[in-house]
Amino acid sequence: MSENTDVLIERDGPFATVTMNRPRRRNALSRTFLLQLTDAFTEIAGTDARGIVLAANGPVFSAGHDFADMAGASHADVRDLLRVCTALMQTIQSVPQVVIARVHGLATAAGCQLVASCDLAVAAESAAFAAPGGKGGWFCHTPLVAISRNIGRKRAAEMALTGDTIDAATAADWGLINYAVPDDDLDKATLALLQRATQGSPRSKALGKQAMYAQLDRPEADAYTYAVEVMAASSQTPEAQEGMHAFLGKRRPTWPA
Repeated sequence: MSENTDVLIERDGPFATVTMNRPRRRNALSRTFLLQLTDAFTEIAGTDARGIVLAANGPVFSAGHDFADMAGASHADVRDLLRVCTALMQTIQSVPQVVIARVHGLATAAGCQLVASCDLAVAAESAAFAAPGGKGGWFCHTPLVAISRNIGRKRAAEMALTGDTIDAATAADWGLINYAVPDDDLDKATLALLQRATQGSPRSKALGKQAMYAQLDRPEADAYTYAVEVMAASSQTPEAQEGMHAFLGKRRPTWPA
């Protein structure tokens, strides 16, 4: 689907894979690379793919921002670059497909933010995660937005303030990823989770994903108000009615095209 050599897009049945292919730069997120990744997700969003795997080539999943773009850059230029990065993270969460990160090696700083921004994540046991800015000269402010929403305040503070690297087992325990699996099982485990997460009506799933992110950071009362309205409205869709009637009729549903 794509001829861009830094970002590879492959389609296999109902699933698409977006592969970061800058091993020579440790998949560092330069401005151009961020835009290419955003374009890749936007392209797939317009297809009938049910799910998207975000993967990487080379020994590192992603080393985060490419400092070659940032060293000596102006305040305005860095702000614009961070907004480009934020747009990628928001695109991943706005596309209708389920997005799962298949993580090997190190995911650090904005690379860790990338994992945290995916709907789901499976990592090899040899993978590792870090927000290292706290032990350097430039704090991981924007990565912490996504990381803290996955693992909570105290653990996010520990990652951000110490800059320590955590292993995949710890990342799973803290909620940064769903599962840590033996390295040889990474592909199989990622596919198995994606298959489970893409069951049912695609349109219902897309609406559900959108509503999930919309309510997550609202106060509980506001979240319920929003969710009640979305769920009541979606009960009138052909997918919802088919699911109810199939359950009552003890038959398999046939989802509308």
